[in-house]
Amino acid sequence: MNTTSPFPLIDPHVHMTSRTTDDYEAMRRAGIVAIIEPAFWMGQPRTEAGTFKDYYSHLIGFERFRSSQFGIKHYCTIGLNSKEANNEPLAEQVMELLPLYVAKEGVVGVGEIGYDDQTAAEDKYYRLQLEIAKEVNLPVQIHTPHRDKKKGTLRSMEVALEHGIDPGMVIVDHNNEETVKDVLDRGFWAAFTIYPHTKMGNERMVEIVKQYGPERIMINSAADWGISDPLAVPKTVALMLERGIPEDQVRLVSYGNALAAFGQSGQMPESDWLEAQPIDQSQKFSGSSILRGGQTPRIDEANTPTSNIIR
Repeated sequence: MNTTSPFPLIDPHVHMTSRTTDDYEAMRRAGIVAIIEPAFWMGQPRTEAGTFKDYYSHLIGFERFRSSQFGIKHYCTIGLNSKEANNEPLAEQVMELLPLYVAKEGVVGVGEIGYDDQTAAEDKYYRLQLEIAKEVNLPVQIHTPHRDKKKGTLRSMEVALEHGIDPGMVIVDHNNEETVKDVLDRGFWAAFTIYPHTKMGNERMVEIVKQYGPERIMINSAADWGISDPLAVPKTVALMLERGIPEDQVRLVSYGNALAAFGQSGQMPESDWLEAQPIDQSQKFSGSSILRGGQTPRIDEANTPTSNIIR
């Protein structure tokens, strides 16, 4: 299957901090022009608020630079993930950090937040972060639980409505066949994570778009440190086109809807990648380069197109 998209793509949920430069190169070749990296669980419980501070700074700093070195525009959402919300003494300290970061350049939402085990502590910090999102008028990116998903998804939306959040400002993530109708019927955005062997395969995703249409639906890879695929979006796009879904509909679920939803932040204009500066890998961030000794930097000419053409 040719995974090079005939049009630009956005992956609105991918944890590039956990990925390699080879992944960045492959994603750009496949047509991905912009990504959104939600703040998340790192696989091991953090023990100090300072580690969150450094992590958030990394998302708005070096990772943006690293992405730019491969021609991909990087954005992020900032939040306290539901799993670590259960460490209340630490969560209290992290909550003090969030207002310092949600207004930074490149932050397009509060996320990923919501429920994991659906505990009282998760509920408390989910609600507090909804209030932050409302105060700064940013979209909310919701993580829905792996266990008892339908109950957690419904609760996530009910609580958002209780707090007066417009459903059009909320992206409900990790949907499946069990939750999609409820999410769309309530006016929320429905995001789907395409994961190998779990969550949602791309053949199932094709059937969902055929059944529900493309409106308010978007796909992502959620690629991270586990078994996952940073090319899940372009592979799903190729399969949708192969299975006869019209190109304008495929473009909506893999580009247009993510741009419309997160673009409400005011931080994500299309001109960011349509008028991007040429790649210059001789640049450094705080003295750090993506190159290692002896490597030749890629330096594009000013008029080098940043399109999907592969040479």
